[in-house]
Amino acid sequence: MERESSSVILPSAPTGAEEGAVIHEHVWGAIRALFERGLSKSAIAQRLGIDVKTVRKWLLRAWTPQRRRPVQRPLDAFEPFLRNRAPEVGFNAMVLLREIRTQGYTGSYQAVARKVQPWRAAAARDLEPSPRFETEPGKQAQVDWGSLGLWLGEQFVRVHMFVMVLGYSRRIFAKAYRNERLDSLLDGHAAAFSHFGGRTTTILYDNPRTIVLHKNEETGEIVWNATFKDRMDFYGVDIRLCRYYRAQTKGKVENGVKYVKRNALAGRRFACVDDLNAWLLEWSLTIADQRVHGTTHEVPSARFARAEAAALISVEQRAPTPRERFETRCVPSDAFVVVDTNRYPVRLEWVGRRVDVHVTADAVVIAAGQDAAVCYERIEGRHQIARWRAAPRHFGARSQGPSGGPPRWDPSFIDILGEVERRPLEDYDALLEEVMR
Repeated sequence: MERESSSVILPSAPTGAEEGAVIHEHVWGAIRALFERGLSKSAIAQRLGIDVKTVRKWLLRAWTPQRRRPVQRPLDAFEPFLRNRAPEVGFNAMVLLREIRTQGYTGSYQAVARKVQPWRAAAARDLEPSPRFETEPGKQAQVDWGSLGLWLGEQFVRVHMFVMVLGYSRRIFAKAYRNERLDSLLDGHAAAFSHFGGRTTTILYDNPRTIVLHKNEETGEIVWNATFKDRMDFYGVDIRLCRYYRAQTKGKVENGVKYVKRNALAGRRFACVDDLNAWLLEWSLTIADQRVHGTTHEVPSARFARAEAAALISVEQRAPTPRERFETRCVPSDAFVVVDTNRYPVRLEWVGRRVDVHVTADAVVIAAGQDAAVCYERIEGRHQIARWRAAPRHFGARSQGPSGGPPRWDPSFIDILGEVERRPLEDYDALLEEVMR
C-alpha cells in the first residue's frame, strides 16, 4: 500500500461564500487525493473528520456544489430588537427575555443568554478604563448606602447601612437604619465624624435624591437638596459627586459595603437595630480596622494613626441642631392623627381638639394642653397604623363619646372592650314582645 504523501494539504473550515456548503470542493479534492495515495475510506473519514458514508458518496461522483437549507430559529426575528435593547439593560438576558415574550417569543432563556453573551463580552472589552485614584491623608472620604435582609428578633426585615470609608487609611464606619431618608443620612454623618474624630476636606457621593435634586451633566449646574447642603456647609465639607453611571469612581466605599455585608453580617441575627449597631461598631474596631488591607498592604488603624488622624478637621466646635419639626393637627372623629401618611391613635377625649405634633428622626410625640403626651416610635414606610402601647386608662372614660353621644367602637382598641356578654335567645324574644305591645 502506498504511503500517504506529505504534499496533501488538509482543508480548513469553509468561510465566506463557502459557508453553508455541506461538502466544499477542497474537501472533495482531499478525499480523492488521499484515496489515490492508498488510504482506506475509514482512515480518510477519520483524517478529515467526516462520516465514512460521505467518503463513499464523493468517491463515486464528480464534484457538484451542495448547500444546506438555512435553519430559521425562533430568536432570529427578534435579533434587531435585541441588538439595540441589550446595551440599555446592561445585557441582562432575563430582562430581554421578559420583553420579547410580550412580542411573541416562545423560546427559552438559554437561547437568549447565548445570543447576548458575545455582545456582553465585546462591550466589556470596550469599557473606559478606571484607574485607581489615591488621596492624601485627610483629603477625601466616600459615602454610600447598602441594604440587605436579616433577622431582627423574630422578624426578617430589610436593613439599610450607612457606610463611610476614609480614602487614605481605608478605615470604615457602618451604621444601620430602617430607611435611607435624609434624617438617617445626616445622622450617619454625625456618627461617622464622631467615630473618626473629625472630617475630611471632601466627601464623594453618588447622586441620590437626598443629596441632588437635579444635575445637568453638560452645564455642570446642580440643584442641591437644601437641607443636606446646609448641613454640609455647616461642617465645611466640600461635596463631590460621581458622574452618572460611573459609580465605580467611588470604588473604595463600594468595596466597603460589600465587605460589611459579607464579613460583618453574613449569617448573623440580632435582637434589634441597637444590637446590630453595637456589633457593627465592635466589628469595625476589632476586625475591619485591624486587618491588613489588600490594596495598601497596611493595617487601617496603624495607617490612620501614622498619617491621617492629625489631618482630619475637627467638627466639635458646636453640634448641629437636630432634625425635627413641629406641627399642629385637629384630631378627627376616629382619634387617629396622621403624620407622613401614617396614623397614630390618641385619647378619645382629644377628638375635635387641636394637638401639637413633634416629629423627630425616630419618634412622634403628640400632646394636647396639660394632658400627658403620647409618644410613638416613628413608623417606617407609608399608610400604616401605630399600635397603642399605653395603659387602657389613658383613653379616659369610654361610656360615651366626646360630645355626649353613644360610645364608638374602634377595631384598634378591641383589647380594651373586654368580652361581650352572652345572653340566651329567649331574652331577645321577650324584649321584642315588650316593644311590640
